[in-house]
Amino acid sequence: MPYEHGTPVDDPDAVDVNDAATVMIVRDHDGLEVLMVQRGARLAFGARAWVFPGGRVDTTDRVDLSDVAHGLSDADASHHLELDSGGLAWWLAACRETLEEAGLLLSNNDAPTQTLQSIRDAIETDPTSFVPSLRNAGLQLDLDSLVDVARFITPVGPPRRFDTRFFLAEAPAGQVAVHDDGEMVDLTWIRPQEAIDRWRAGEHPLMSVTHRMLACLAPFDSVKDVMTLARSRPESRRVRVNDPHGEYVVLLPGEPGYETAELEIEHGWVRLWQESADPQ
Repeated sequence: MPYEHGTPVDDPDAVDVNDAATVMIVRDHDGLEVLMVQRGARLAFGARAWVFPGGRVDTTDRVDLSDVAHGLSDADASHHLELDSGGLAWWLAACRETLEEAGLLLSNNDAPTQTLQSIRDAIETDPTSFVPSLRNAGLQLDLDSLVDVARFITPVGPPRRFDTRFFLAEAPAGQVAVHDDGEMVDLTWIRPQEAIDRWRAGEHPLMSVTHRMLACLAPFDSVKDVMTLARSRPESRRVRVNDPHGEYVVLLPGEPGYETAELEIEHGWVRLWQESADPQ
């Protein structure tokens, strides 16, 4: 089953690379499940594909979070992302996009559904209203609940390019995920291997990077197991691409075909891996 790709542009070098954050939200439900949302058919990037909630990191995300967030300093966040400063902007964007696209707020506070919907409505109109809305509602983001586990830079060619940090987080207790019915047209909780199996059957469109991360999640049986590994921050592994003009399989070191695969196509680094992870 081919992956979902955008139509190549005439001058790919003219396409800017935007910072982005995406979140793999997991829960225990007869095994490990991950939350996925489906992108609309008319979107310029990843149309129809099933993805994890996420979006662009805006310049307005680089704001003081001291009174609306806890659990992580900007210095620590920047160190994790190998930045000089400003790392918390990726955590803020991840939290904002998770609420906007999936209706979940990564917070330790108990927030009424009506309050969450009110904040969600506000940020769909104006993303900069997220922090003031949290402040007005007396809510605090739990930044420590998000662990960065991968980074992928979109290859040259598509009409949209992103330098995306992938995060892992446990689903907040007592909240119900609901897609935004705008850019996202559907939502599901699904076992990672089932998502891959459905993609292979032509029923669950995926992008190659999403497939790669689903394959990294598939060996884990519980939220505890996968979060424990993520928090231990294993050394990152550089991906390579096998059969770039055919199946386009994104591989990690140790997987069949890695040593002869192409390195310069998919610029990606993954921390969330086990020796048994198999992208097939």
